[in-house]
Amino acid sequence: HFFSGLEFDLATNLVGQPLVRQQVMKGVREFLENPNPVKPLVMSFHGSTGTGKTYVSTMLIRYLFQRGLQSPYVHHFSPIVHFPHAEQIQQYKESLKHWIQGNLTNCGRSAFLFDEMDKMHPGLIDVIIPFLGPSWVVYGTNYRKAIFIFISNAGGEQINNVTLALWRARKDREEISLQDLEPAISKAVFENPQSGFWKSGIINEHLIDFVVPFLPLKQYHVKQCVISELVQQGLELRPSVIQEVADSIPYFPEEEKLFSSTGCKTVASRISFFF
Repeated sequence: HFFSGLEFDLATNLVGQPLVRQQVMKGVREFLENPNPVKPLVMSFHGSTGTGKTYVSTMLIRYLFQRGLQSPYVHHFSPIVHFPHAEQIQQYKESLKHWIQGNLTNCGRSAFLFDEMDKMHPGLIDVIIPFLGPSWVVYGTNYRKAIFIFISNAGGEQINNVTLALWRARKDREEISLQDLEPAISKAVFENPQSGFWKSGIINEHLIDFVVPFLPLKQYHVKQCVISELVQQGLELRPSVIQEVADSIPYFPEEEKLFSSTGCKTVASRISFFF
C-alpha cells in the first residue's frame, strides 16, 4: 500500500526528522485520500544543507509517479538554471505561468518542485498563485489535484538557533514541536526582502498547507547516515571508519559541537577516503 510504503521508507531512511515524517505523511495522506480536494497540496520544506529536503521530495515523487523525477508529470525548477537573469523576470513570469498551465491541462495530477526558493527573484513565484488556491476553475481547467513543493535553505539558521536554544533549556530535539519553530521560519522566509517569498501573495493568502522544518543533525545522526551509505555501497561496517567519518565533519556551535554544519551532505564523498 502506498502510504505504508512511504511511511516505512521515511521511518527507516530519513535520519533524525520526526517532524518531517509527521507533516509529510499527514499532508500526503489527507490530500490523496480526498477524491475532491478543494485546492492543490502545497508544502514548503525548510532547513539547512544536508538535512534531507531534496531526499524527502525525491522519495515522495518516487512513490507518487512511476518514473519518479523522470516522469513527464513531474516538473523541477531551479532558479539558477531556469530563472538566472533578474532583468528577464517578466519573460520568466510568462513562461512559468504557461508551463504550469499547459502541463496541468495535460495531467491534473502533476507535481511541481521549486528548488532553492531563497534564490528565486522576489515576485516571480506569485504568477503561480492562481494555480495554488481553492478556485474551482482556473483558466477553464481543474487544477486541484496537483502537488507543489517549495524547497529552501531559508529558515535553516533560525531552525538551528531554536533547536540549540531548546537543547540548552534541556529540551531534546525529539520533543520539538512545529509551534516551537513556525514563528522563526515565518520571520526568516516570509519577511526577508532577499527571499523568493518576500511579500508574496502565497503567504498573505495562506496558500501553503504544510511548512515542514528540517532540524539540524547531531553526530549520532551523521553516524546513521555513514552506516546507510556504507550499506548502500556494499562496504564493510567498520566502527573506526564510522567514527572517523563522523568526526571529520564540522560541527557547531564552536564550544559544544552539537550539530553538523553540513548535515549528511558530505558523508558519501568522505567515505571514499577510507576505502
